[in-house]
Amino acid sequence: MSPVWLVLAGILSVQFGAVVSKGQFGEIPPVGMVFLRLVTTSLVLLAFARPRLYGRAGTDWWPVLALGFALGAMNWAFYESFARIPLGVAVTIEFAGPLLLAAAGSRRPRDLAWVGLAAAGIALFGAGPTRVDPVGFGLALLAGACWALYVVSTASTGRRWAGVEGLAVATTVATLAIAPFAVVSAGGRLVEPRLLVLGALVGLLSSVVPYSLEMVALRTMPPRVFGILMSLEPAAAALAAAVLLSEWLTPLQLVAVACVTAASVGAARTEPAPEAVPAEEPGSG
Repeated sequence: MSPVWLVLAGILSVQFGAVVSKGQFGEIPPVGMVFLRLVTTSLVLLAFARPRLYGRAGTDWWPVLALGFALGAMNWAFYESFARIPLGVAVTIEFAGPLLLAAAGSRRPRDLAWVGLAAAGIALFGAGPTRVDPVGFGLALLAGACWALYVVSTASTGRRWAGVEGLAVATTVATLAIAPFAVVSAGGRLVEPRLLVLGALVGLLSSVVPYSLEMVALRTMPPRVFGILMSLEPAAAALAAAVLLSEWLTPLQLVAVACVTAASVGAARTEPAPEAVPAEEPGSG
């Protein structure tokens, strides 16, 4: 299969996972679904990576701990966000984090222009007759900030842990960090067979499947092309939510999604290509 189709399939898998999650929020709170998702992901990654934990220096642990807490906070904030606002809106706002990170180290006017376009698009969600819930809006911004921290921590972790070992440990850290809140909030619903199966399905759709597809695709796909394709996530989220959840966005909100998507594509196109991309790192951030 073409690597382009693999990436697009991964994007759709993530959105389907989010749709399944949102459909269960009447039975289990968002933090409970996040916990079930992370449990599945961490078990799969630990079984695959079998990370070496002994004999490591303290400097190896700080970045992976930061990555774990960023991963847990990012998912929790994001799920709480799209529990309150449309999925397409939440994904679009969340993209502000990596976009700002991409432009932070650049002084080129073109990069600042892309950030300005994204900011204008996000601001549109607060305009017009249909306003976005402010708490959901803020949580989506928080998820974007955690996403930026996740990207930075992934780079630091990748320099100290081989392959996906660091991601496996970080996902376990995120699971343990979320666990007390999930137990208090969801209680016995965490062990209901139906919700366990759905949580495992969300973990596969939202993490394991897209990660695997991205790793295969990036063996032959230039990272810049991958970045451009990933920029389609806000549009894919809006489409999936409209079709499967009947979350139809207003024309002004669609313009906002288009602005952020265009800004993300522009930033990906103008980003300097790296000299080399290690085979084991693609898809981790």
